[in-house]
Amino acid sequence: MAQTPFYLIIGIVILDFAFGRFLEYLNTTRWSDELPTELAGIYDAAEYKKSQQYLKANHKFSMLTDGFSFLLLLAMLIFGGFALIDQWLRGFTENPIWMAILFFGVIGLASDLLSTPFSVYDTFVIEEKFGFNTTTPKTFILDKLKGWLLGGLIGGGLIALVVWIYTSTGQWFWLVAWGAMTFFTVFMTMFYSNLIVPLFNKQRLLDDCDLRTTIEAFATNVGFKLKNIYVIDGSKRSTKANAYFTGLGPKKRIVLYDTLIDNHTTDELVAVLAHEIGHYKKKHTLLGTVLGIMQTGIILFILSVFISNPLLSQALGAEKGSFHLGLLAFGILYSPLSLLLGVLMNLISRSNEFAADKFAAVNFSGHSLKEALKKLSVKNLSNLRPHPAYVFFHYSHPPLLQRLESIDKVGG
Repeated sequence: MAQTPFYLIIGIVILDFAFGRFLEYLNTTRWSDELPTELAGIYDAAEYKKSQQYLKANHKFSMLTDGFSFLLLLAMLIFGGFALIDQWLRGFTENPIWMAILFFGVIGLASDLLSTPFSVYDTFVIEEKFGFNTTTPKTFILDKLKGWLLGGLIGGGLIALVVWIYTSTGQWFWLVAWGAMTFFTVFMTMFYSNLIVPLFNKQRLLDDCDLRTTIEAFATNVGFKLKNIYVIDGSKRSTKANAYFTGLGPKKRIVLYDTLIDNHTTDELVAVLAHEIGHYKKKHTLLGTVLGIMQTGIILFILSVFISNPLLSQALGAEKGSFHLGLLAFGILYSPLSLLLGVLMNLISRSNEFAADKFAAVNFSGHSLKEALKKLSVKNLSNLRPHPAYVFFHYSHPPLLQRLESIDKVGG
């Protein structure tokens, strides 16, 4: 076993777990038994108490699940579990493409099976206890089966493509793979709602009504060509509400959860959609896609420098180098840089959220947007006082209080 990269991998795994638990601990220091002054008018005392109970339940559960995953990964690394899987699979094939597909397929399936009891508890105990769960056992099982099928087809296909490019292109591996990944990213950005979402949820066009008329009038007023407003049956799995913008060019669409429509006024819903349209008008969707593609290019370039080094595979206990073991080792070694890039992406994302809020406030109604955000936060029992350090590393959206303050400065 290559000692130096092995100890480096172990060190990264331990530090990553410890740092994550430290950030979680910082969040617990913001808990309070009494309704904080700054949340008066958002939560009432009973709702706030329920939100704190929800946060504590999720915190304890995440400590259990994260601890289990950490110990399992550590055991696999220390006792050469990944090398044993590799050795076992070589009894079936030595083809590098099939080896990679089977290797990651076995790991992915085993990981999902081991995490399923936790998912069941989270869905049918915690979410049920706090009134969120509407998932039936049948839906849960079908989601699992569909997820495995998609993972095998899409994940397996991408792995096969990357390995084939690696074995066929030599020094141009990262550039050709980057081109392929870019095509896949753009394709999925444009067609995800058409191809993947219908496998899990029903989407219907928003009926002709006052809401649709008001949305269309606003879109026309701000010069946004809007053809598709969809409602998705989010209530099939949860009472939590959301809305999102997806697609590029002629394939763009706005999607509202049915749970969102049920709990908000027309003006509040239009304000939420004005925020989503703001993302498009400010080119945030395009920017996010471009940044994601650039990040993929960076990863593939660095991977191309190290992937041929047998020390990566040997660090996981293999006797000789292999692409799939090297890729797994690289993924762990790359995680500190991934964390830094993630922080940068979150900074950009939070800035974009402020900009989209400003667009909605200026072009429609800051008051309606504030009311919608407050209702969403209370409905979802959101943590409205997260620790700034946790926000810095993990939040893609600014905390509610910061958003409300920013909207107040704009007016509208």
